[in-house]
Amino acid sequence: MIYELVEIHVIAGQEEAFVAAVQEAAPLFRNAKGCHGFALKRSIEAPDLFRLLVRWDSVDDHMVGFRNSPAFAEWRRLAGPHFARPPHVEHMAVVAEA
Repeated sequence: MIYELVEIHVIAGQEEAFVAAVQEAAPLFRNAKGCHGFALKRSIEAPDLFRLLVRWDSVDDHMVGFRNSPAFAEWRRLAGPHFARPPHVEHMAVVAEA
């Protein structure tokens, strides 16, 4: 299992519309091969800053399967208009837990 961590800055005043767009897009992720769901988190200190944590079987499931699918295009159509700037994406693996 790997984690896709996406830092998303949302246009001020569009935060609630962005959250609604992410909720509408949830089935796109749930139905994607290798996806085990996501969590959207909002910064308390910076309310226009969100982090999307998506669980995938592999980087390829995200970068090849999902990113090249119509589902990704639909995700960007729904959420993209709310981005203040391009999201920053990283892939991470768990190395320790407590």
